[in-house]
Amino acid sequence: MNEKLLEIMKKKKIVLIILFIIIGLSSSFLYKNYKNRGRTIKNEQVLLETKRRAWLKLKDILENKIRHFKGTVSLVVKNLDSNWEITFNKGTLIPSASLVKIPIMLSCFYAAQDGKISLKDTIALKSSDKVSGSKVLGKDPAGSVFTVEELFNPMITQSDNVAANILIDFLGFDTLNSYFKKMGLKNTNIARKMMDFKERKGGVENYTTAQDMAYLLEELYYQKFLNKDVSERCLELLGQQRINDRIPRKLPKNGTFIAHKTGLERHICHDVGIVFTNKGNFLICVLVKHENKFAKPAKKLISDMALLVYNYYQNL
Repeated sequence: MNEKLLEIMKKKKIVLIILFIIIGLSSSFLYKNYKNRGRTIKNEQVLLETKRRAWLKLKDILENKIRHFKGTVSLVVKNLDSNWEITFNKGTLIPSASLVKIPIMLSCFYAAQDGKISLKDTIALKSSDKVSGSKVLGKDPAGSVFTVEELFNPMITQSDNVAANILIDFLGFDTLNSYFKKMGLKNTNIARKMMDFKERKGGVENYTTAQDMAYLLEELYYQKFLNKDVSERCLELLGQQRINDRIPRKLPKNGTFIAHKTGLERHICHDVGIVFTNKGNFLICVLVKHENKFAKPAKKLISDMALLVYNYYQNL
């Protein structure tokens, strides 16, 4: 009996020793894991604080550039990873020029979804449709026929005014303004056709804000406008933009994709878009109303600010 008891006690002792070893190793592992996790959290906090300080510095630089520019500048910059924003006069009404072509295109998609039109509907070009600022359709003879969706590419990628005016006539001002509100725009309207300077001189104007344009671009970026397919089609068209003398001007072509739309009229110069980079994506909307004879200073301001935001990502 004594031998059996001693054997049992011996086995219990061995089991206890093994348990102590397991507990010790587990505790050591948990402690090391806790310390490593603590270091990771601390590093993440340090990195976040570094990014935040750099973002605030960027904000100061952008605001300083705006204050030294002779004119009215409306700005929205948004970090699409953190949702941080830099804004300046974001709700100020400014003549939209060709920026209105973005909601015109989106209204066509909306009307097609509602069954009011088909994107395959055909429209004939009339002589009266011809206006300046039409490098594409301006060369086509009267009677040329286009489908609704065939007009999107020249209107967006080359800012063709004839294409825009055909679609304005096709949908009508009331329908367009109704869809502008339906899609969530608060301060964007359409009251005259493109290049109608007689109406413009009489005080009839199309207006928008940097805030409204930023909202539309975010809807497309997060694929919330109608559905994923429509959002992607619209972004793809904006990504084929051929007028690249503002936001993309100073940015590297390799490793950067930019979906954007410009606007240009007398004393008006805009560019709004989304910049996709290998370090993060950002939204930038710059609307400028100036009194310069030419738009060169405004274009430089926009390209300089786009580069500053791009460098924020690259330097991190």
